Amino acid sequence: MRIYTAHLRARTEPKLVREGFSWGALVFGPLWLLAQRAWIPAVLAFAAAILVGVLTAAGARIVLELGLAVLLGLVGHDLVRWSIARRGYVLAHVLAAGNAEAALARLLTARPDVAGAFMPAGMAR
Repeated sequence: MRIYTAHLRARTEPKLVREGFSWGALVFGPLWLLAQRAWIPAVLAFAAAILVGVLTAAGARIVLELGLAVLLGLVGHDLVRWSIARRGYVLAHVLAAGNAEAALARLLTARPDVAGAFMPAGMAR
């Protein structure tokens, strides 16, 4: 089972963010953050990587770049959560499910009013 947080905003589709370590953020860093629409953290992570590359010696550079990658892996989902909160989404539920689709199904079971915000009129109850 995985844990997801569900974030809601009026008349929009809910955003589900998985809890835990992010392998995508570890491997791709700022590019993963950009793909998740976390613009501010992506720019800050990119700037930190550039500063580490420019201001440190070769031996320290490798350690600091690896440290930055691990840090992004640890807090990647939290940065995405912060970014969607800045866009007006509110944490509404914490869900346990095997995957994102099952988490969405659990959310719609718990909050049928949410379905009307983004599903076609014939499908919403």
